[in-house]
Amino acid sequence: MPAWNYATMWEIAAANLPEATALVQGDNRVTWAELDRRADGLAQHLLGHDLAAQDKVALYLYNCPEYLESCYAACKAGLVPVNTNYRYADDELVYLWDNADAVAVVFHGAFAERVERVRERVPGVKVWYWVDDGSGPCPDWAVDHADAIATPADGPVVAPWGRGADDIIMLYTGGTTGMPKGVMWRQDDLVRGLMGSSSFFRGEADMDAYRARITRPGKVGLPACPLMHGTGLFSALSVLSTGGRVALLAGRHLDIVELLDTYEREAVNVSAIVGDTFAKPMLAALDAEPDRWDISNLQVLQSSGVMWSEATKQGLLRHNPKLRLVDTFSSSEALGMGESVSTAASAAQTARFRLGDNARVIDDAGRDVAPGSGQAGRVAVKGFQPVGYYKDPEKSAATFVTIEGARYSIPGDYALVEADGTLTLLGRGSVCINTGGEKVFPEEVEEVLKEHPDVADAVVVGVPDDRFGEAITAVVEPLGGRSVDGDALIAFVKERLAHYKAPRNVVTIDTIGRAPNAKVDYKRLRTFASDAVGAT
Repeated sequence: MPAWNYATMWEIAAANLPEATALVQGDNRVTWAELDRRADGLAQHLLGHDLAAQDKVALYLYNCPEYLESCYAACKAGLVPVNTNYRYADDELVYLWDNADAVAVVFHGAFAERVERVRERVPGVKVWYWVDDGSGPCPDWAVDHADAIATPADGPVVAPWGRGADDIIMLYTGGTTGMPKGVMWRQDDLVRGLMGSSSFFRGEADMDAYRARITRPGKVGLPACPLMHGTGLFSALSVLSTGGRVALLAGRHLDIVELLDTYEREAVNVSAIVGDTFAKPMLAALDAEPDRWDISNLQVLQSSGVMWSEATKQGLLRHNPKLRLVDTFSSSEALGMGESVSTAASAAQTARFRLGDNARVIDDAGRDVAPGSGQAGRVAVKGFQPVGYYKDPEKSAATFVTIEGARYSIPGDYALVEADGTLTLLGRGSVCINTGGEKVFPEEVEEVLKEHPDVADAVVVGVPDDRFGEAITAVVEPLGGRSVDGDALIAFVKERLAHYKAPRNVVTIDTIGRAPNAKVDYKRLRTFASDAVGAT
């Protein structure tokens, strides 16, 4: 039966919309025809290196057109694109590329020195592709990406082993509570999971019907977060799958002025951000200069991966009342766990979500948690989900579980089911704090802390304590150079949560140091907090 494959879909979009813009970053605009030609050239070059079906191609790049065209090329050649966190140090890179069995790496010139140091430690890599970013010359051991994409290809490239629905896109998780794990998504499942709001993509994959559907350019989407993370990549895949245009920021660090300028210049319709990390400075800029930017074309602002406060959402809606703000509850290994939607006509409480159609909350015995019971359970979701973790059957068996004959993904996110059926998210059980026998989920406390006017960001950790086992400790980044009164902050939390959930200690830090996907290194901050508390 025909099924979805990204390369086949995008070839149709390129044939139907050759002159339409597919990718744009600053002044660099790439049409669908150019994207297809460049991907064919790279695919042909890859196949000249004695590769095999579903060999892995690692993408070690900042956001750029080359990221998505390399992903496209890998899919054309029946290979597996693999993300690489560009913040990783030497040992982490070696672990990931070795664990992924990478045979090719596409990297930005800025990383050439680091790649030079580690490349002999990953002998399985057969070819290195250097992407020019003005940081220096191409090393003599690498292939210039510009030369590779110029490789002649006689029509759409198809490997001897072909391509199909079972081809994998692999997404390595951040590994903040353990080593990164490669989440394997079948392309057919990923298309259906990401395009779930469309019955067309959920039905039988009919390429003739798809060809008839892609007759004009789709929406303009801007992933403001890195493509190396699921939120950014998944949003870009969704836009391209409708024949749309992906706009990318040129800066390598979040620049709110550039973001808002690009929204206006490219008439962006949909954008992916990461909660308040992006939304708060966006709101501050819009409030400071309310007449500077026209963001009226922006229809959907979507966040995933970190909580997004309702106060910030309502502030953004004042600047564009037509906006639909969608806070999705998903992860690298589970789509459709739930969502919270805010519009000018409605309001949603921070961290309060509606379960997805295929989701449920279960206890440790696999039974549904009763609404209003106050019992925390794990969120499980069935439907279009990953096939497992690469080379890790034990963790796969623990995460992807069969319940009542249906296969569920259970990544470890805990939630309460309120009496009205909505969810209160608590966070991952792996960072749960046990204090005096009570279990406290850091994210629940963090969201209260971040509501305080003197707090820019906060993380909650447990530090060793002789009496309670672990003492809840808030690591706080003050807002705009303000000072933080620890006792007042503790009292602030006690007004909103059970007293045992309030921090016993408050320590300040210059910056929480969130990754580009807004995740934090709890281990590092726990060490910082333990040292600070021990010193007081």
